[in-house]
Amino acid sequence: MIVGVVGKIAAGKTTVAKFLEEKGFCRISCSDPLIDLLTHRVGGYSWIPELPEKSEPSRERLIEYGKYLKDRYGEDVLIRLTLDKMRHCRNVVIDGVRSRGEIEAIKERGGIIIYIDARPELRYERLVRRNASKDREIRSFEDFKAMDDAEEELYRTSTLKNIADVIVENNGTLEGLRRKVNEIIAVMLK
Repeated sequence: MIVGVVGKIAAGKTTVAKFLEEKGFCRISCSDPLIDLLTHRVGGYSWIPELPEKSEPSRERLIEYGKYLKDRYGEDVLIRLTLDKMRHCRNVVIDGVRSRGEIEAIKERGGIIIYIDARPELRYERLVRRNASKDREIRSFEDFKAMDDAEEELYRTSTLKNIADVIVENNGTLEGLRRKVNEIIAVMLK
């Protein structure tokens, strides 16, 4: 089984993917192949499209390189790479699916899409709390909003909600989110 998790920055995609991992899914992010290629850690793949110049995987560099790969190798290249890296797993959850082409690639393989939604102010609070290195350039709500708007313009993330199989509102507690995911898993595994 393949599950793709979609949503805006800091909506809770990784948290949902980790809940699925607790249920036996192998977890990988769409950005993992980009990070692996940019840092030249490609031992887990049976194929790679090309090896770029080694560089720091900042959010900007990940977006730029991801766009390049999709333009050159097809919209589904990151899905192909994530599934290649996880080829030994029975069930896979792909965190950070970003485009219609990636969603279609997952659905063509019989997978389902979960869209995670949350209010912008809450997403900014979460981003500040997680203090990830890829978010270093985001120092204020205005910076966050600018990055969010740029990502929306690039990927049209909010429109992907319309083609998701399940939409999860993540404006509450972590335990509430866990309950929602457990309900989804129960339906999926029937």
